[in-house]
Amino acid sequence: QYSPDNVAGADGNTDPTEITFPGCSCLTRSCVPHVCPCLSRGENYSGLCLRPADEEEGYARPVFECNSLCRCGDSCQNRVVQRGLQFRLEVFKTEKKGWGLRTLEFIAKGRFVCEYAGEVVGFTEARRRIQAQTPKDPNYVLAVREHLHSGGVMETFVDPTYTGNVGRFLNHSCQPNLFMVPVRVDSMVPKLALFAAADIAAGEELCYDYSGRFHNLSQTNREQTAAEEEKRLRKPCYCGSRSCASFLPWDSSLFSTP
Repeated sequence: QYSPDNVAGADGNTDPTEITFPGCSCLTRSCVPHVCPCLSRGENYSGLCLRPADEEEGYARPVFECNSLCRCGDSCQNRVVQRGLQFRLEVFKTEKKGWGLRTLEFIAKGRFVCEYAGEVVGFTEARRRIQAQTPKDPNYVLAVREHLHSGGVMETFVDPTYTGNVGRFLNHSCQPNLFMVPVRVDSMVPKLALFAAADIAAGEELCYDYSGRFHNLSQTNREQTAAEEEKRLRKPCYCGSRSCASFLPWDSSLFSTP
């Protein structure tokens, strides 16, 4: 079932459509950084493009867009991901990777491309679903871990297997042209937004790094070393890049082992 937005998963612990953030009271056409509470951490976008992370900070700032309770208008510059798809994309059959997704028009670096949307589930449900799969089944469950200033880790699990959008057709690449950023609009449940890492030509396949390492400046390699029996379960990578790791990323906290 197609859904452009996240929906509540089977465990029912989180409702991604619930509005919990207060809106800003800005009456200007576009909100101003450090004046608008939604932009208290600085400007998110330059035009329609995501502002690059500050290399001196060593980490990506959280992105909060103005929400449905904000008094600013729809033309506010701090509303990008919530507007949804702006490019013509096409699902197509690849030679070795099954279905894939490509763009039918040029996409400039920094532009929002699409969201990875599906059922938002908890850790227990995500692990149950993955352990119920066979090695031949496609795995769509995406685990996103955000490191908090307090030292904690916030986890979000999205599964578009039964309900989702075009993001489910994105393949992995060790040298991707997209990178993922959690963007919050109405609540702490993020939209998993994919932005162009470089200029992308019409007809080019869209892909991102499933491990999350790409474009995360200070993130260490969280992919745990796989035991020999785990390696037999890992799926080969067919991205064809010069830096190809030969296998798709592995997260042993979710996958069962023999």
